[in-house]
Amino acid sequence: MTAPRLAPRTALVLGLALVLLAFMAGAASGAYPIAPAELLRMLAGGVQDTPAQLVFLNIRLPRLLLGVAAGAGLGVAGALMQGLFRNPLADPGLIGISSGAALAAGVVIVLGTQWFPALPHTLGSWTLMLAAFAGGLGVTLLIYLFAQGPSGTHIGLMLLAGVAVNAVAAAGLGYLNFIATDEQLRNIQFWLLGSLGGARWSAVALVAALVAVACTAALAWARPLNAIALGEAQAALLGVNVERVKRAAVVITALAVGAVTATTGIIGFVGLIAPHWVRLVAGPDHRVVLPGAALLGAALVLAADAVARTVAQPAELPLGVLTAFIGGPMFLLMLRRFRSRV
Repeated sequence: MTAPRLAPRTALVLGLALVLLAFMAGAASGAYPIAPAELLRMLAGGVQDTPAQLVFLNIRLPRLLLGVAAGAGLGVAGALMQGLFRNPLADPGLIGISSGAALAAGVVIVLGTQWFPALPHTLGSWTLMLAAFAGGLGVTLLIYLFAQGPSGTHIGLMLLAGVAVNAVAAAGLGYLNFIATDEQLRNIQFWLLGSLGGARWSAVALVAALVAVACTAALAWARPLNAIALGEAQAALLGVNVERVKRAAVVITALAVGAVTATTGIIGFVGLIAPHWVRLVAGPDHRVVLPGAALLGAALVLAADAVARTVAQPAELPLGVLTAFIGGPMFLLMLRRFRSRV
């Protein structure tokens, strides 16, 4: 028996409601809890110069906004990859963006002072973020070039190139872990496990702008992705420039995931789970899946961050660990419930 699907508008309104609920829960929870009533008064402008307001505006709000941007970027990127590969198991990590960013960040952490001694003085705290962003984009470009053939971009070759590059990046990170000092090793592991703890207003503004551009651009390709779901040959017969869609999807994914990963580290499972759940409850139309995945991805990251800040106080669990703990069982439950459709 097929589960009933929600109307597109209902699904998007539900996604927005989940984001707002997760935002409020994240704003109220933490080492310094804020009562919901006081939080509502602050949002309405009724509280001035209280400790709770200072905590919310200076610490919690930029973190929450970064979580929204990160979840939306990962959700849209996952929807694009699943549409491009025509496979619900596809993930942005398939084309090596996260591993490329991780390798570049590891190089800067371990070898940065030896190889690029002037960079910390020139770029300051932006050094690691810019290096990770450049590493993610560079690896994506390399994989895209490997996937080129006489007849255009081959999705199968892109997948195989991604597997190879991910393996090389993992080997590089293993070597960096081997030669790193204890402090460098802790920094690498903290970055690899993901966190919103480094949120600051300048970084939030930059990431939010890049993710907004990526999400807007992705929506422009919703109809071509619907056509590609029928097959590349059928899409070409319908007048879709398949090669252009592939190129746009890779560029948009690299932009969104590169920006997010460079700021938060690696956050897994969001790009896999969010678009899949939207597709199950609202159908395969990318005009709904893309914005729905952005909303659900934002809600998942905000909810996971709220749990990460409260479950082991005063310590903070890595966000990537929480998303894997949440995403893994959700994915297994989803497979068990809908395996009859396979």
